[in-house]
Amino acid sequence: MVAEVVRDRFEEWQFSAAITADTRRGRMFKSFGPGSLIAFPWVTVYNEHYIEIGRDTMLGPYIALSAGMMPGQECLTSPVVRIGDRCLIGRGSGIVGHLAIDIGNDVWTGHHVYITDQNHGYEDISRPISQQTQPERPVVIGDGSWLGAGTVVLPGARIGKHVAVGANSVVTGELPDYCV
Repeated sequence: MVAEVVRDRFEEWQFSAAITADTRRGRMFKSFGPGSLIAFPWVTVYNEHYIEIGRDTMLGPYIALSAGMMPGQECLTSPVVRIGDRCLIGRGSGIVGHLAIDIGNDVWTGHHVYITDQNHGYEDISRPISQQTQPERPVVIGDGSWLGAGTVVLPGARIGKHVAVGANSVVTGELPDYCV
């Protein structure tokens, strides 16, 4: 009985701490569609004014969502990250944009998916890898696609419409519409 009360209160608290279009945090986004939600707890959410989230979209708990590498960073484009309508981004996923990440409508992901448009180089062995960034390359994920759990989408990836990407895949190039 006590466990049920604790669980119910925790779920109420968790829902009340979520980011929605009506919350102060939701209003910080470039746009945040009605019916959308970023579940609590989240890991990192910053530079919201460079991020657009469509209608009826759900980002699961423990999400990392950012435009740039640090809070307050000036970005070159706006929006940097665009997530369409009716998307579902699985728990523990990360979307880190620097230039352009465009996730279409009705895109669903499994847990622990990572999407980025920036990477590190390894051309100069005298410098730390963290100081060797490569140029950003836009990422596009087409409408109606599915990314299985553990998928990593790297800079320059273009995933077509209605594409199914298997769990633990690494996407580096182009996947045409309607492929598996």
